[in-house]
Amino acid sequence: MKRLFMAAILTLVSLATPLSAAPNSAPRSVQMEQYEPDTIVISTQDRRLYYKTVEGRVLSYPIGVGRDGFTWSGSMTITQMKEWPDWVPPPEMISRQPYLPRHMFGGLGNPLGARALYLGNTLYRIHGSNESKTIGYAVSSGCFRMHNRDVVNLYELVRIGTKVVVLK
Repeated sequence: MKRLFMAAILTLVSLATPLSAAPNSAPRSVQMEQYEPDTIVISTQDRRLYYKTVEGRVLSYPIGVGRDGFTWSGSMTITQMKEWPDWVPPPEMISRQPYLPRHMFGGLGNPLGARALYLGNTLYRIHGSNESKTIGYAVSSGCFRMHNRDVVNLYELVRIGTKVVVLK
């Protein structure tokens, strides 16, 4: 019953994500021999997230990245994974954008989308988005946005402890 309910929700999510918003949104294979399996590599410049599976295959997804002044690079691991996460904007974000809500429950209207992968002990996440038109652009406060259908796919492949390498 739970699987049927989740399938219905994901169908609604994928229908709410217009295909015209990102013509290259389907994962595609690329070469990345220099990285170990079970590694995510994010190219901020290319606005792509690459995941090298445990089998050695590489999937590529379009992403939204941090706007000017909010990009970063480094290596971390996934420390938490949440389905339909609540969103609590950090104080720094509220000071820049005081109109933001102080808390939003998970769901279709939540800016974190269908899934969130938390990076290290930071406020940064790889997450879905309720704004598909922002994928492929530099608009976030440092997090990495994905189409909901893509983050659901990635969420099923990775685990807590998966390495994440962020390149500028």
